[in-house]
Amino acid sequence: MQVILIKDVNNLGGVNELITVKNGYARNFLIPQKLAVEANPGNLKMLEERQKQQKKREEKMLAEINKVVEVLKASPIKIGAKTGTSGKIFGSVTSVQLARAIREEKGYDIDRRRIHILDEVKELGTYKAKIDFGGGKETELEFEVIGE
Repeated sequence: MQVILIKDVNNLGGVNELITVKNGYARNFLIPQKLAVEANPGNLKMLEERQKQQKKREEKMLAEINKVVEVLKASPIKIGAKTGTSGKIFGSVTSVQLARAIREEKGYDIDRRRIHILDEVKELGTYKAKIDFGGGKETELEFEVIGE
C-alpha cells in the first residue's frame, strides 16, 4: 500500500514522502497514529501542492541567505578584547562574542551554535570562522580581534 508520510518516521522516511509499506502496517499503525495518509488521487494532489510551496520557501530562504553572506563578506567583523602587555588576550574569543559582534555591526542575528571558529583565538589578529546556515549552505567569515 502506498502512503504519504505526514511526520518523520524513523527507518521509514521523512515528511511529504511517498512510500510503499505493507497493508497491515499502514492500516494498523501509520494511519491511526496520524503519521501517514493513504495515497489516493486527492492526497497526491495535496502532496504535489505542498512540495511546490516547500520549493518556493526554500528558494526564498536561499536568496535571503545569499544576501546575508554578501553583507558578512563585505568587510571583516571587529571584536574588541582586553589584552595584556604581550598582546595576548585574557581568555579567548568564542562564538558567543562573534555572534554578538555580527548582530551589533551587521544587524543579523545568527545563532552562536551555527558559528564554528576554526582556530583558537588567544592573540590579536585576523581569524576565520565557518557559519552553517543549514541545508548544506555554509560560508567562511573573516573577523579581526583588536585590543580595547
